[in-house]
Amino acid sequence: MQRITESFEKHAFMHTLGAKLTNVESGEVVIEIPFRDDLVQQHGFLHAGVVTTVVDTACGYAALTQMPEGAEVVTVEFKVNFMAPAVGDLFVAKGSVVRAGKTLTVTQGDVYAITNDTKKQKHIATMQATMFAVVA
Repeated sequence: MQRITESFEKHAFMHTLGAKLTNVESGEVVIEIPFRDDLVQQHGFLHAGVVTTVVDTACGYAALTQMPEGAEVVTVEFKVNFMAPAVGDLFVAKGSVVRAGKTLTVTQGDVYAITNDTKKQKHIATMQATMFAVVA
């Protein structure tokens, strides 16, 4: 899955957020982002835009693992549910393929908050997204 890693390295916004690609398998990608004070909203929670961006990216790369060599991926639709405030020290976004088609791939993403003191994972968001294969 070298092409996923190479593509992620070019993803400037992921670097801006401090996100790291931690696992790539066929049909599944995990991205982690540490808590940062400059990424919070007015209540001190990690901003929903950050959470959405990271899980969308995990879903997109999960879809790309199922696409042919030379293909690129873009998001065409997503729905995200926030189930708890984004409070924690580390956030883990897991994207996985539900169904891969020739042009459209349906994915599922979940985000977990982890606190350093307890190491417990709290499920804070879930996403369903559709990705489009761009073949040149």
